[in-house]
Amino acid sequence: MKSLGLPFSCLLLLLAIAIALACGSPATPGNTTGVLQSVTISPATADAQNYPLGLVQFTATGYYTTPPIKVTPLKATWGACYQGSSTNAVSVTGTGVAVCVGGASGAYTVWAFAPSGTGPCPAFVGPCGTGGCQVTGTAQLTCP
Repeated sequence: MKSLGLPFSCLLLLLAIAIALACGSPATPGNTTGVLQSVTISPATADAQNYPLGLVQFTATGYYTTPPIKVTPLKATWGACYQGSSTNAVSVTGTGVAVCVGGASGAYTVWAFAPSGTGPCPAFVGPCGTGGCQVTGTAQLTCP
């Protein structure tokens, strides 16, 4: 059997390192030194029928008072509401993937919040991600 040699071994090693770095990279963390001033969600509006299987990936971005000023994706708590009230008609994962649940129709608010960083945050969270010292961003999801 013929030996493939050192160049091939180096290539395999570089490929293994690249895969390990790509798969093991953590999501961008929040800014741990500044105060969170605002959160935006993109896309700002989405129609579930325009996405494969109705799965809409939302992404939160946080804007802080100190560098890094902008953090994307922002580690956040996600949820949905309808006309200011909690709803089970839209399900949102911890990574911002939203889907309309059986028979849901109309416009729903998808929200993401993170603590502002100004001190201990009360546990209270309102139906649309409000309350305490959280900073909340919202987007609109239309269900067919």
